[in-house]
Amino acid sequence: MSPAASFSGEAELTDPWVALEPGADPAEHARVLRRAHETFTAVGTVPRPVRSVVAESWRRSARAGVGPDGTADVDLVDGELGAYRAEHPLARVMPVVRELLGTFASDGEHLLAVCDANGRLLWVEGHPTTRRRAQRMNFVPGARWAETAMGTNAPGTAIALNRPVQVFAAEHFIRQVQPWTCAAAPVHDPRTGRVLGAIDITGGNGLAHPHSLGFVQAVARAAESHLALLAPPVQSATGAPELSVLGRDEALLLAHGRKIRLSRRHSEILVLLARHPEGLTGDELLCALYEDESVTPVTLRAELARLRRVLGPGLLESRPYRLTTPVECDVAVVERRLESGAVTSAAAAYPGPLLPTSQAPAVVRLRHRLADGLRTALITGGDPDLLADWAHAPWGEDDIGVWRALAAARPTAAVRARLAALESELSAPRGWEGCGP
Repeated sequence: MSPAASFSGEAELTDPWVALEPGADPAEHARVLRRAHETFTAVGTVPRPVRSVVAESWRRSARAGVGPDGTADVDLVDGELGAYRAEHPLARVMPVVRELLGTFASDGEHLLAVCDANGRLLWVEGHPTTRRRAQRMNFVPGARWAETAMGTNAPGTAIALNRPVQVFAAEHFIRQVQPWTCAAAPVHDPRTGRVLGAIDITGGNGLAHPHSLGFVQAVARAAESHLALLAPPVQSATGAPELSVLGRDEALLLAHGRKIRLSRRHSEILVLLARHPEGLTGDELLCALYEDESVTPVTLRAELARLRRVLGPGLLESRPYRLTTPVECDVAVVERRLESGAVTSAAAAYPGPLLPTSQAPAVVRLRHRLADGLRTALITGGDPDLLADWAHAPWGEDDIGVWRALAAARPTAAVRARLAALESELSAPRGWEGCGP
């Protein structure tokens, strides 16, 4: 049976995000988890008492081709690392993070770590002895600890799930990480809500306590609050409303000091109107939004009337349907940077596909055009860091073209193994699913 096979009997804790029940023996629970981990890696089933959040992460790790004996790759070193950290938004909140977590980490012989949205560690600080131990498993600045690269671990899994999580002992997917316990929480851009990275505390079994998870979550919220204080008012430099639709199913519009979260249909409409400042007729919008030709103009007019109420007076006009003021969309930002040859800047502005669950024909075409343009630029440029960011992202983990380019630019054992697995899947006979009977 494959690691992705179904299973039953997973034990649920009172709080599924906390690793240990009150009063549980950490040493005994660690032994039980090691046996469960060996069962999973051998036969693909998840026995008790593995939490569902961990079991699901194990399955994702296996599907990503992570091996239980793997080691983290170090993507950034020396000057590259320093330059990247200096420009990262989380650099501005590191004094706050150190003030809140630094003493706790040092006194408790723990580590404070901060990673970016791709799971790449930017800062690892704390007790010197603990840091030396962590270096043996490449838990160091510049190393990639995304779940797709290192399996279940607190910073990587917190980013994958976009919520705080605690990982205890053999809940870690990779064996050399199993002596450790960690808790991490994502940090979001206070303006757009996008994940910027995660704050993590890593150490021994003493961290397997609800307080450590609550503490790191509080520090992440403090970091977000500090970013909000540092940020300019909710308005672009030009004064135009800003529309964020990349990497999210529902758009966020920042306009006139307001944050407006839109439904999926309203998100699709606003994307199209932002791209057509001259306006679109009702028939043009019907063709752009609906595959089903039976949808009537009345349905569309009702949707636009609801959108007008959401946006407030003065922003949406009709005959033709148009926005009364230019809207700066993040899709256009990526397109402009690609057109000017600024591939690194374009990749940094691309947090994921355009409205990924949308089936509106015009949105689907735009989604594919933007993604294809960016991935082609990455493959042509051959920058190993940019290729690795794409390959390890959820939308790139099966992109064989990018993995081939990455293998040419950075032929590590892990990259070659993942490429071999993808090529094997590609050459498998139709109908083969890689599972046992």
